[in-house]
This record gives sequence, C-alpha cells and structure tokens, in this order.
Amino acid sequence: MLDMVMYGLMILIVICIILIWYVNVYNKFQEYIIRINEVESNIDTILRKRFDLLNKSIGIIKSSNEELNDKDVLKEINELRSKKLSNFELDRLLYESINEFHLYKDTIPELKNNESFMKIDLGINESEIEITALRKYYNDIITEYNKSVKVFPNMIVSKICHYKNKPYFDGKDMTDNIVNDFKL
Repeated sequence: MLDMVMYGLMILIVICIILIWYVNVYNKFQEYIIRINEVESNIDTILRKRFDLLNKSIGIIKSSNEELNDKDVLKEINELRSKKLSNFELDRLLYESINEFHLYKDTIPELKNNESFMKIDLGINESEIEITALRKYYNDIITEYNKSVKVFPNMIVSKICHYKNKPYFDGKDMTDNIVNDFKL
C-alpha cells in the first residue's frame, strides 16, 4: 500500500514538473509574441510617417518644376493609398519612392531652397535611422523566437501551440524561404 502511494506521489511530482516546464516555455513564447507585436507597431508608425512625408512632398516637387505637373510624381505613393500591404511590402515600396524622392532632390535645384521640402528630407532621413534600429531589434527578437520554435524540447510546445518560424525584416523578397532547414 505504501508503495502505491509513493508511486502515485512520484507520478504526481513528474506531472507537476512537466506542467511547470510547459507553462514556463509557453510564457517565454508569449513574451516573444508581445515583443514582436510591439516592434511591429513601432515599425508601422514609422512607415506611416514616411508615407505621409513622401505624400506631402508630391505637391512641392510638382510646384518646383512645371514639366512634372502632368507626370506621376512618386507614382508608388499614389498607388499605395488604395492598397492594403504588410509592413514588409510597404517598406520596400516606400524605399523605392524615397529613391525617386532623392532623384528629384538631386535634379531639381529649386527644391534645395524650399524650406518645406528640406524639412521633409530631414524627416525622411530621421525615419531611416529609426527604421534601421527597429528592423535590427525586430530581427534580433525573431532570431530568438525562431530558435525557440526549432530547439528541443521547446519545439514540443511550439508544435502543440502551432507556433511557426517568422520571417526576418530584411527588405528581401518575402517569397524566399524564411528559414532554411539544415539536414546533416
């Protein structure tokens, strides 16, 4: 009888240890998810700021050069207004528009004398610094998260909760494989 009680107690202890481990790993995943969501929100804010700055520059660019009045200036910005995009796609398209913005800045001398345009240029440069820092922070969190999804024994929890690898925010084509599985 005493053996049965000891056996039952040991099983209970093992179950408690497994449960404590599971809750600990689950909470670590939740912490990653919260951090990822937080940085995605910050990235979204900066991308919207960049979009607004580029959008404001269209009128200034057109007014600085009469030849551009009939042309589509910063065409991607006009097209972005009606699209629903991920932050990855939006970042890529905004980067293309920023390159076009800098091209206008370099080819239209009047823009360098326009105070509003120069404020927009300064804002875009500041946003580049911010987005670079946020992109690095995001990728650092994603690295930790993806490692946890793949390593044993955490992968048990990730499979139970259906956690998958997440893509890095690196400006590459998002159709690429997000994480290569290496096989020995």
